Amino acid sequence: MPARRLRSSRALNRHAVDMAFAVPQVIAHRMMRIALAGASPSARDRAEFDRMIGEKLVAFHESWFAMYWAAVRASQQFTVSMLQAMAFPWAAGVSARARGRAAWPKAAADILGAGLAPIRRRAVGNAKRLRRSGVAARR
Repeated sequence: MPARRLRSSRALNRHAVDMAFAVPQVIAHRMMRIALAGASPSARDRAEFDRMIGEKLVAFHESWFAMYWAAVRASQQFTVSMLQAMAFPWAAGVSARARGRAAWPKAAADILGAGLAPIRRRAVGNAKRLRRSGVAARR
């Protein structure tokens, strides 16, 4: 396994673990806040609820946009390698087909990593911010 792909998959695993810890914390905190707010939430609670909805939309669009551009870059790299293999078949030490097969897992990991980055950034940031606020302790 090439070192670069190994680093990419390790980073992807680390980000998935970060999200596995941050997301339940954020959900638990917000559900507690909703339960404690009851029928008449404070202005601070309403602001948090509005933020909760808006940030999901923004993260979704950022995620899809990042995945789109990662897929475009991968497509361009595959196209260039295919054209090089066709134009200079004698220059390729390893067959173009073997290089193409080896590049697919890295491209998939790059696309997935690009899509998870905005979501992870928000989830970890929210977990830190909500941990500092301590809503359950104040009520």
